[in-house]
Amino acid sequence: MKKDFEELKNTFKSSIKTWDYFVNWDKALNNIRQIEISLNKMNYLLGKENFEKHFLLLLKNNRDIIQTMPTLLAVRDSKLEIYDKTENTSSFFDFSEESSISDKEVMEYIKESGIEKIFKEDGIKNIVDYVFGIEVGLDSNGRKNRGGSLMEEITEIYIKKFTSRNGLEYMNQANAKKIKNMWNIDIKVNKSSRSFDFAIFNPKNKKIKLVEVNFYNGGGSKLKAVCGEFRSLFNELKTQDIDFIWITDGLGWNTALRPLEETYNHNEHVFNLSMVEDGVLGKIQW
Repeated sequence: MKKDFEELKNTFKSSIKTWDYFVNWDKALNNIRQIEISLNKMNYLLGKENFEKHFLLLLKNNRDIIQTMPTLLAVRDSKLEIYDKTENTSSFFDFSEESSISDKEVMEYIKESGIEKIFKEDGIKNIVDYVFGIEVGLDSNGRKNRGGSLMEEITEIYIKKFTSRNGLEYMNQANAKKIKNMWNIDIKVNKSSRSFDFAIFNPKNKKIKLVEVNFYNGGGSKLKAVCGEFRSLFNELKTQDIDFIWITDGLGWNTALRPLEETYNHNEHVFNLSMVEDGVLGKIQW
């Protein structure tokens, strides 16, 4: 097929964000449900003048509230190590279910971390609502990872339709072992742990093509390194009579057009999403 780098560089997408990119609401709500009863018990402490007295009273008969301690600080880990820069020592706090942490240690954690303030100062009316806000915030930190996943999800829609229409088979997250088990094809790569985003197999001629996808909003030296890696990967697979398809997108490439063009001219198949949308997969010899 005819290659045209101008088409590639002029049709990059500025965004592939979908509605589920921003917050995984199901995950946030599920995390709340797991500790909702314990959090509601903590509402008892809101506005109490002698907070320590009431907290220790609550803790005496409700040890389950201990599991909420990390979340109140927007932390996922149940075991924390805190370094004292003045004393040059570390304190360890274990809030796991099997923990035998003392009341004194829990109180130290609450006071030193500042958690006590959310119960004593005006503004917070419900601890469940407060923690739900934390969960939404923590989930938003995962957007960077979701960006990479979105590119895979979007590309898979087209691959699934294309393979279904053309009598081809595919798998995602394909490594050498899975490919061997599924199609009895041996693949040798320089990284034993390498997993390709997709593998597409033609059962008629027993040929396989491997696909990598990515999306870059920002630029940087990483993009040049990616180009070098995928040129080498193309060479490595070509010696095994395996085609390599690279589908990449994002305005970040505008900062690294020269190495991208070199890879585009070197590799046989380099596309972006617009080209995939326009049916470029159907122009490849399968």
